[in-house]
Amino acid sequence: MDIQTLTYLFVGGSFALYIGIAIWSRAGSTKDFYVAGGGVSPIANGAATAADWMSAASFISMAGIIAYSGYDASVYLMGWTGGYVLLAMLLAPYLRKFGKFTVPDFIGDRYYSSVARTVAVVCVIFVSFTYVAGQMRGTGIVFARFLEVNVNTGVVIGMAIVFFYAVLGGMKGITYTQVAQYCVLIFAFLVPAVFLSIMMTGHVLPQTGFGATVLDAAGGDSGVYLLHKLDQVVTDLGFTEYTEGSKSTIDVFFITAALMCGTAGLPHVIVRFFTVPRVKDARISAGWALFFIALLYTSAPAVGAFARLNLIDTVNETQYSELPEWFYNWENSGLIGWVDKNDDGAVQMRAGSPFEGKPTYAGSREETKGSYGERVLTNVPTNNTSEVYIDRDIIVLANPEIGNLPGWVIALVAAGGVAAALSTAAGLLLVISSAISHDLLKKTLMPDINEKQELMAARGAAVVAIVIAGYFGINPPGFVAQVVAFAFGLAAASFFPVILMGIFYKRMNKEGAIAGMLVGLIFTFSYIVFFKFVSPELNTAEHWWLGVSPEGIGTLGMVLNFVVAFSVSRVTAPPPEHIQHIVEDIRIPRGAGEASAH
Repeated sequence: MDIQTLTYLFVGGSFALYIGIAIWSRAGSTKDFYVAGGGVSPIANGAATAADWMSAASFISMAGIIAYSGYDASVYLMGWTGGYVLLAMLLAPYLRKFGKFTVPDFIGDRYYSSVARTVAVVCVIFVSFTYVAGQMRGTGIVFARFLEVNVNTGVVIGMAIVFFYAVLGGMKGITYTQVAQYCVLIFAFLVPAVFLSIMMTGHVLPQTGFGATVLDAAGGDSGVYLLHKLDQVVTDLGFTEYTEGSKSTIDVFFITAALMCGTAGLPHVIVRFFTVPRVKDARISAGWALFFIALLYTSAPAVGAFARLNLIDTVNETQYSELPEWFYNWENSGLIGWVDKNDDGAVQMRAGSPFEGKPTYAGSREETKGSYGERVLTNVPTNNTSEVYIDRDIIVLANPEIGNLPGWVIALVAAGGVAAALSTAAGLLLVISSAISHDLLKKTLMPDINEKQELMAARGAAVVAIVIAGYFGINPPGFVAQVVAFAFGLAAASFFPVILMGIFYKRMNKEGAIAGMLVGLIFTFSYIVFFKFVSPELNTAEHWWLGVSPEGIGTLGMVLNFVVAFSVSRVTAPPPEHIQHIVEDIRIPRGAGEASAH
């Protein structure tokens, strides 16, 4: 059976499974829609949390960043995994004991203010839309290659799928769908990783293969460590040494901190801990989620290294006419490009970008063939010798083909990529819809609407959110993991300080919370927009404030939030006595008690 047919079977079968689960677990009340009725088991919630948290950035893009950036990509591994530990240990049990549906709900009640709730809703929308743009982009990339459509059409297909099971099932449908999606995505990530580890190092576990010696052509031990060989290969081609970083220490610190604290402030992950019956179950599900997450994150460095070495061995110095079929397939999707700068017909992989930005094609391969049959490009600079553009977001998806693995593995990875992107997209869209229907309408603007009207508003808001998310997926501000990093920075700068101080600082009041959130969000958002959209030509280390990149500026925004919030709270009236008693109570989460969700 050919790869295309297998892909249709695997992806189509997984879609049928997700939609069937959504129908079976359709939400019948607002409690079902927002927190799955509060009755999900800790193991199921742990798997759903892992799928919700391990987005397209984790499955599709992170290993691609590691493949290209090497040591510099460690910020994503440290930041995202460390952030989840921070969330599980420091925030989740206390928020569960407080017992509210959403993050704005917590902020509105803890800070006894509809203004604070509204500001939190605005922060949720900014963070979630930035995050979901990366997920829709990831969906489009998967479909672009494996369903042989362009990226924009792939985004539209993803929108339709998410619309069906997120709008219909709400959190109840999404939770059980995400359990299935976790099983698909982790199997899809680990199977090719194990295959490649055995083929390249003889080790079954990619985690140990990453630090092992590579096999020679005869299958024997070459005595050369994988990372040493990779260092030599990339430096010979003019790239930075794989195990040495180019980022400054301060930028590494700021990006890692932004990702950590951003993880702890992500509204779509926090709401997961409201779906279990008890505070004790929130702790248990956090532990299970960490285990499920670790399976992928400890394998990702090996997958990135295997992919980079295989890619260079397969493509570099190869005649274009002799390249494997996967190269031409990805070229048709617009995510790979080649231009022959020295007219020798051979592909040269060198340091530097062969194109101005991403490749722009004059037309399809049939309409504009080059002298060797390649697609003709229109934006080719002549200031370097690099001839190949490969979108880093395709590395994991192309990895099984690059490694010449069986067709069913390639199809499985396609299904896993879709599962990763759609699971997080659905969770984010639900957070957006619940923030609008529950926090903005029910709690602020239209308190008299009944439950049926609120549920309809939630579904309507989800539809609008899907359309906007699709637009950002078609017009993304960067590659998937970079876009997601911006979302984490916004979450760190807006939510993390007010949630942390809302739990551990009784004197924190509404004036401080509102001022801190606004300052953190506006500063971080403005910095990112300036360097990414207003003046992208200045987006270099010499122009960054204190040497901090847009990916790491959320840490500085977070510090400003803390300082402003603390300072304002000290010069304004303390919170009411009953609020201070609530803060004292939620800091002692008695695991046996069941928290109210009302």
